[in-house]
Amino acid sequence: MNRAYDPNSPSTTAAPWIRVVIVNYNGRGFLQPCVDALAAQTMPDFEAVIVDNASTDGSVDALCLPDHRFTLARNPSNIGFAAANNIGARHCKCAWIATLNPDTIPSAAWLEEARQGTIAYPDFQMFGATLIDAADGTIVDGFGDCLSITGIPWRGGNGHPVSTLPNSDGEVFAPCAAAAIYDREYFERAGGFDESFFCYVEDVDLGFRMRLLGARCMQLRHAIVHHHGSAITGKTSDFTIFHSFRNRLWMLRKNMPLSLLLLAAPANILYSLLIIALARRSLPAAAALKGLWDGVVKSPGTPSQRRSVRADGLISTGDLLRMLVWNPLALHKRPIQVFAIGHGGDAKW
Repeated sequence: MNRAYDPNSPSTTAAPWIRVVIVNYNGRGFLQPCVDALAAQTMPDFEAVIVDNASTDGSVDALCLPDHRFTLARNPSNIGFAAANNIGARHCKCAWIATLNPDTIPSAAWLEEARQGTIAYPDFQMFGATLIDAADGTIVDGFGDCLSITGIPWRGGNGHPVSTLPNSDGEVFAPCAAAAIYDREYFERAGGFDESFFCYVEDVDLGFRMRLLGARCMQLRHAIVHHHGSAITGKTSDFTIFHSFRNRLWMLRKNMPLSLLLLAAPANILYSLLIIALARRSLPAAAALKGLWDGVVKSPGTPSQRRSVRADGLISTGDLLRMLVWNPLALHKRPIQVFAIGHGGDAKW
């Protein structure tokens, strides 16, 4: 019998060091292997909450929870990746919160490497895993989230050979939420994931807000997680494209200082229109244009919430400038961007 998780009932037992939240929606074929790999971690001190968004494929009905560390929450409807993660993090007493996509297979040492990372880098509040393509172990899926001045994010090194990865850990802009670890106190101060995003770019938005609060992100080279990458929603589906185009603009409008927003927002729109024109045969143009339109005319959150994000900023505009990628070719090549440890503005490539 799968143990039910009640997001409204605070735990009365002693908390482990980390809670892992897995959000599932029609992940049959992926969810059980992910859960089984998590159960086999060499670092057993964790709790896990699987939050299901009203799946219709039987993925949760067929799910077998390995032991008492795992609980299951069922939402009556699909409320989105962002909101479901917030439910999974509710009433957490652990010092750290991890997000893990159901289309991932974490290596056995993932959490052990993460735990060692939190000890080795006490000045960091976010940690990313090295994502490897689950279909081809020689290809990088992502080494941290990078952000262009245009507001276009990408997973560093996506599609590049694993041999091009750095040999050691390094600071990046933000972690990819396919396998990310957040300091719970900073996660809560930032307000968790923005539920208006529903899905896509919500991890870059959260990382940006935590950055504005003074948090930093360490990418852990040896914390390996294999990732299928948009296996459930589809890389070029109408759903994926609409939310990606809309949420990129929303992320900018919420977080970017006005002096940079006046440059970044027009650049984002122009670049998006260029992509729509060049990829019109492979990209659902109607979904992209609708996402771009909604990104311009609709607003994420309330005006007071947007003002509070910028009001809490603890980094200078200059420091933020040095964390962004200015090379326009980077949007096509998707390089890894690693900052020199201890010098957030000194970028290494």
